[in-house]
Amino acid sequence: MAKGKATAFFCKECGYESAKWMGQCPACREWNTMVEEPTAKGSSARRTVRDPESRNVKPVKLSEVSVREQDRVSTGYQELDRVLGSGIVAGSLVLVGGDPGIGKSTLLLQVCRNLGRDGHRVLYISGEESLRQIKLRANRIGEISGELFFLCETSLDDIEEAIREMKPEIVIIDSIQTMYREDITSAPGSVSQVRESTNILMQIAKGMGITVFIIGHVTKEGVVAGPRVLEHMVDTVLYFEGERNASYRILRGVKNRFGSTNEIGVFEMQEQGLVEVENPSEYLLSGRPEEASGAVVACSIEGTRPILLEVQALLAQTNYGMPRRTAAGTDYNRVNLLMAVLEKRCHYEMSRYDAYVNIAGGVRMNEPALDLAIVMALVSSMKDRAVNPKTIIFGEVGLSGEIRAVSMAEQRVNEAAKLGFEVCILPKVCLDKIKRTDRITLRGVSNIREAIGLI
Repeated sequence: MAKGKATAFFCKECGYESAKWMGQCPACREWNTMVEEPTAKGSSARRTVRDPESRNVKPVKLSEVSVREQDRVSTGYQELDRVLGSGIVAGSLVLVGGDPGIGKSTLLLQVCRNLGRDGHRVLYISGEESLRQIKLRANRIGEISGELFFLCETSLDDIEEAIREMKPEIVIIDSIQTMYREDITSAPGSVSQVRESTNILMQIAKGMGITVFIIGHVTKEGVVAGPRVLEHMVDTVLYFEGERNASYRILRGVKNRFGSTNEIGVFEMQEQGLVEVENPSEYLLSGRPEEASGAVVACSIEGTRPILLEVQALLAQTNYGMPRRTAAGTDYNRVNLLMAVLEKRCHYEMSRYDAYVNIAGGVRMNEPALDLAIVMALVSSMKDRAVNPKTIIFGEVGLSGEIRAVSMAEQRVNEAAKLGFEVCILPKVCLDKIKRTDRITLRGVSNIREAIGLI
């Protein structure tokens, strides 16, 4: 560093600041995460961006604060509204992360199109693309009209001035890693720049009542690039999941101060952009093999929505002393636990087989209600006997082999009946909470031996 410039050490994971280098961060306990960067000449945290018309320094009671339904704005996509918690909250700060090319910019540009069409004043700020490049992408997703403005800029000082003059309702920042403050000498995307830039955007959102969407790049470890303090500063964190070569995308809420984090949104990438999938169960079960062993249909709950998916298992005799275990879309340790239960309680020699468990469709589900379906898929593959394709299975498995109750059992059964399933194997303790129907046959089981006997 140049002589005379003050520097400090920052943790890349949590943003902890220290005057000297340390091998382990005392805040998050991570090793080798401290980097040296120059400090700002003046702390931007002392500055406040506040709308003079809404200035209020007098303490008030919560009973005096009015909350209206109009405070939430629809994005034009039911899937995105569900993940956000029924729409956009005015003055919120939303972080959208995902792998490069997953569709973050495309989705937010389509949201801007919908909001501008509804009469909302929107400002899209791009630090990665020129106006011509944005127009080429906009022509692909459809006609853009209304109060929608674009700005190509990376200086936070100029962006702040533009927002003050224009006073939009919604601002899109694409992306936070390209923004910089002039009083910080480190490069854009560094810990200091990302933290200070997010701090300024947070003050703009809270002080002026403007909703700010921030696009953040994701590292190869699957986390937003920059300090983890970035996730603590924002109100909502959304992650785009899915393979770039696949057409389907999963939008998942990791943090949400205004709604549930259990909801997911499903989108499909088409030529004209991202299109929401209103019935994810139908697409997750599309292309199922007929009369194939090791394939079982289960039902998982994401927030308030039941989603049917296919659990696949493949067992092959191992050629080595230590069998191989692989899990895609579910918890690896949970698969090992269920295989140990099968070996101990049902006397199946699982240690002789390599096991591969997969959740079809590229989604990731860790709900305990998938336990019984995984067990049935493993046994079906080992015995090479196919499970009836019109059967759906769900339930939590305990270490003694018992089948425990799961939440929202009636919603799961109704979703299965709606898609044409004829038999449902579920925990026996859940039968009393479900209204009997002629559309589907319910079979309650109390342990895994009973469940294996039914198939």
